[in-house]
Amino acid sequence: MNELIDELLADAGERMNKSVESTRNELATVRTGRASPHLLDRIIVDYYGAETPLNQLSNVAAADARLLTITPYDKGALSAIEKAINESDVGLTPNNDGNVIRLQIPEMTEERRREMVKVIHGVAEEGRVAIRNVRRDIMSDMREMKKDGDVGEDEEHRAEAELQKLTDKSTGEIDSLVKGKEEEILTV
Repeated sequence: MNELIDELLADAGERMNKSVESTRNELATVRTGRASPHLLDRIIVDYYGAETPLNQLSNVAAADARLLTITPYDKGALSAIEKAINESDVGLTPNNDGNVIRLQIPEMTEERRREMVKVIHGVAEEGRVAIRNVRRDIMSDMREMKKDGDVGEDEEHRAEAELQKLTDKSTGEIDSLVKGKEEEILTV
């Protein structure tokens, strides 16, 4: 195949992998019935006037299946961390003993589990849309190259087939991530 097409396909593969990785990270922050340090990845703390991610201010650990512990590197940040958790959308109440903040993960109701499944499907759809956008951009670039006479029609068709394989592979990865996360959420 043409060198330009190879570059376009490599770029497409890289961008699609980034979309899958982004979706994987987003899914990790969705709450399941188990304690996971990733639940707190999106929490930003106002630390002496600077917006700082919680995981840069403290050690977050899953002590057991229903308990997260947050040990700040600076004890002076305890109240700021507690405030950030209270203001966040995680729906957990921090318990501060002066050294460590504990977050008890309550059992999820059936209704809440169904809501979380809807959330992960929304996250997955965003990932799929990002992948389709990459495909659309690359297809447009290939048509432009064909129009300019840089590649022939046969090369374009082969490249489109290759691009579709990349797209299917990436959306399949997202589908399997969602399936695993859905099972995790619905498991009582």
